[in-house]
Amino acid sequence: MASLLHDGQLVQIPLESDHLSGNLTIPKGAKGLILFAHGSGSSRLSPRNQYVAQVLNNAGFATLLFDLLTKEEESIDILTTEYRFNIGLLTHRLIHSTDWVSKNPKTRKLSIGYFGASTGAAAALLAAGHRPEIVKAIVSRGGRPDLAAPGLEQVRAPTLLIVGGKDYPVIQMNEYALEKLTCEKKLEIIPRATHLFEEPGKLEEAAELSKKWFKNHL
Repeated sequence: MASLLHDGQLVQIPLESDHLSGNLTIPKGAKGLILFAHGSGSSRLSPRNQYVAQVLNNAGFATLLFDLLTKEEESIDILTTEYRFNIGLLTHRLIHSTDWVSKNPKTRKLSIGYFGASTGAAAALLAAGHRPEIVKAIVSRGGRPDLAAPGLEQVRAPTLLIVGGKDYPVIQMNEYALEKLTCEKKLEIIPRATHLFEEPGKLEEAAELSKKWFKNHL
């Protein structure tokens, strides 16, 4: 277990008239910071993302799990689902948060990577295209990179796409995105795993692949 300076410290990322809530964990001697862009209908409290974050923390990476929507927007989205596929809004929020950690005294010296799931993966790819000098590596788990199609050729950060072997429609979406990406890229298909990697040991496999990718590229 890494020695932690901040164990899930609550942070608030200011917006013009509101804020985004997040949990920041910084292991001692961390060299990189992974921003988590969660998927549709999820939040920073997702057990799957928290597990992956813990694996990364134990490997010496700082993590920021945060909500791309405000509390008011989340309340509306639960009823209408109008925000979760608003890739433009999610991308803007991720860019804003990236700029915030790049200026924050606690995190500004850390190399930045993105971990995206579901629609959050599309936001991660598009945001990376807008901040190529800042974002150094990307991992997508069960992501929808196809929703970032207009901006895939602008991505410069090495990108790993992880998909479950039984998640057939999403495999096709990731294969499509892989062809469009012009950066260093790789598609890992985890046998017998479904979309949420709920089968025994499958989320662990995805977390280990993510850890190795960030170790090699951050």
